[in-house]
Amino acid sequence: MKATQRILYFAKPHQKFLWGSMVFNLLYSLLNVFSVGTMLPILGLMFGTVEKVDTTKIPVWNGEVGHYFDYLKSLGYYKIQINIEQHGAVSVLAVLCGVTAFAFLLRNIFRYIGAYLLVNYRVGITKDLRTSMYDKFLKLPVSFFTEQRKGDMMSRISNDIGAVEGGIMGSLVDIVNAPFMILTSLVTLFLLSPSLTLFSLLVFPIMGWIISAVGKSLKKQAHFAQAELSNLFSLVDETLKSSKVIKIFSADKILKNRFNTTTDNWQKFSIGMSRRRELASPSSEFLGSVTILIITWFAGKQILQEHTMQPETFLVFIAIFFQILDPAKKLSSAVSSIQGGMASLERVSEVLDYDLRVEEIENPIAISSLKNKIEFKNIGFYYDKDNVILKKFSLTIPKGKTVALVGQSGSGKTTIANLLARFYDVSEGEILIDGENVKNLSLKDYHHLLGMVTQESVLFNDSVANNILMGKPEATDTEIISAAKIANADQFISQLPNGYDTNIGDDGGKLSGGQKQRVSIARAVLKNPPIMILDEATSALDTESERAVQEALEKMMENRTSLVIAHRLSTIQKADLIVVMERGEIVEQGTHQELMDKNGVYRKLVDLQNFS
Repeated sequence: MKATQRILYFAKPHQKFLWGSMVFNLLYSLLNVFSVGTMLPILGLMFGTVEKVDTTKIPVWNGEVGHYFDYLKSLGYYKIQINIEQHGAVSVLAVLCGVTAFAFLLRNIFRYIGAYLLVNYRVGITKDLRTSMYDKFLKLPVSFFTEQRKGDMMSRISNDIGAVEGGIMGSLVDIVNAPFMILTSLVTLFLLSPSLTLFSLLVFPIMGWIISAVGKSLKKQAHFAQAELSNLFSLVDETLKSSKVIKIFSADKILKNRFNTTTDNWQKFSIGMSRRRELASPSSEFLGSVTILIITWFAGKQILQEHTMQPETFLVFIAIFFQILDPAKKLSSAVSSIQGGMASLERVSEVLDYDLRVEEIENPIAISSLKNKIEFKNIGFYYDKDNVILKKFSLTIPKGKTVALVGQSGSGKTTIANLLARFYDVSEGEILIDGENVKNLSLKDYHHLLGMVTQESVLFNDSVANNILMGKPEATDTEIISAAKIANADQFISQLPNGYDTNIGDDGGKLSGGQKQRVSIARAVLKNPPIMILDEATSALDTESERAVQEALEKMMENRTSLVIAHRLSTIQKADLIVVMERGEIVEQGTHQELMDKNGVYRKLVDLQNFS
């Protein structure tokens, strides 16, 4: 989706605010011209140039559009002359000043309402854009986050969308206001003096060309600046999560140099961007000043030599022309800001337009349980043809059985678990659930069937109870405690300062590795799914905790279909089937005793662990 189409898409639900703002800004523009136009008779009275008109005849419009302004002017002077004769010139002047003041008040009220509505429009679009990006984060496959840096994603949802709001949405006020102001002012100027108006417009195309050139260069600098800011976020994220490694290896100088390089680059691009942005305003101001001087010379010639223009007409002309310069300058600055914001919008669009790869078919099949078996049929998986992870892998897991995958690191065990969970889709072959390809199943329903405990505990900066509740949000306190007891976690949780309501910090940092893992296991127990995936779930536990958790896991896996990836082979001896893998292929399979009797790869792995 193109950037402009994306903005229009997100703007559609909020367009009522835009239309409302346009109405009030149109009224503001008209009153702006009216309030300045009422100065014409005021100045005429002060300068004594208001010609006496025949009050016995009411001015009549001849029907020609070109003479309508002259008709209004004559009618106004007719009314003024009548009131001067009845009440005196000073009284009429006071009334005209009051009318002008009221017009100024009313126009600024309309201006505020128009701006207020645009704020709702701008903030609403920004909120929807940020919400859409977060929703996309939740839908993106695991592969996306292994390829991208978290700091970069943080920068896009915060700084880039902030730049879109400030650069594009923030310029909407001027984009909406300026055209109305310029158009109404130009019409009024043309009615006042066509020749002077045409003469004054000669410089406008030059101004537009210069500002456009500045804006294009601004977009390029903004893109580089936002990219460097993303690098900075990523580096800070890595630093905060790796403080122990940084200190023990004295890597602070290396990281400081990286940070300094990134901030220096960001500074260079930001200065370049700001320099170009600030160039837009003085450029337009200089061109405007030159225009005013040329107009003054041209008008002076008409007043002093040709006597075809009254002084008050020129003063009102200049006042209205100045009303054009300000919105024209704001419009040019808005164009430059939008160019800068477009670079950020493109970075946001990269995420929103990212191909999910793992996605549902148009009418997915609903699923609520596992009835018979899970089948892997000749599956292959690779990132590219030269980096094959799995090839011709076939395996059947009957309902209620436990299958363990063992093998050295890099043999493809975790990839099997990720494919079963549909974090990735297979490159070849198919995975079947009760004979149905997982690609045809409702992804949300399918994930309800799965529970997972990984080697690295994934916990959130929240209470223990809320972390466990993610397995079943509607669970009662009794169910939470029961799940924690099965995971052998209730004892240490009860001893925390606030028990189950204790906040465990960022990534569960207030807990030990074994405690974090047991909270993760309690979360899986509470969900009570028919299919359980355990990816080296006990590897982070000490010997005592491992024995207790292993016993709990065995109870949990009774009559449950389980895929277990094990590093410690002692934990999977009771598995119904043990599959030994090497380089993405099955080399042996059987029960523990059968594989020990074969005296093959599995036996060697067991002997190596026993020896160590």
